Amino acid sequence: MRSTALAIECVPTAQDMQLARLAALAVGLAVVEAGLPSPIPGIKPGLANIVTLVVLARLGWRAAAWVTMLRVIAASLVLGSFLAPGFFLSLAGALCSLLVLALTRILPPRWFGPVSQSILAAFAHVVGQLALAYVWLVPHAAVWYLLPLFAVVAWLFGLSNGLLCAHLLQRHEIGRDA
Repeated sequence: MRSTALAIECVPTAQDMQLARLAALAVGLAVVEAGLPSPIPGIKPGLANIVTLVVLARLGWRAAAWVTMLRVIAASLVLGSFLAPGFFLSLAGALCSLLVLALTRILPPRWFGPVSQSILAAFAHVVGQLALAYVWLVPHAAVWYLLPLFAVVAWLFGLSNGLLCAHLLQRHEIGRDA
């Protein structure tokens, strides 16, 4: 008697392949960004977030969440920071940003397009990181003294990334999911 093994074939769909390419682009941008000099630790332009915003507009929130989480994990593996404090700070910021992006998807798109989504997500990212730093790394109220500086930077980079995303979406006539 011969036993037959049940073979399950996993064939990636076209959308799976598209998400993998977009996640790889986001990881590449995150790795490049890690090499950029920064006058203050933790301040980065968040270039990979442009990919997340484009995915959000083209494919919806769930796809944007996949791309974001793959980026956070893969970039940390490439950069050697997986499970280090920086990884958890990045994860906390990403999760807070995704939560805010989910909320903006249920609000009128007339008021919440790529620019406002980018700015709100950048603020959420900063608040998520500072909250985790306060709870886990530096349980002192002085952590929150960094909020005004990080809020200004979040606004600047959120605005610039959102404008770039809006330009890309308009140029390629990519619409918002219904």
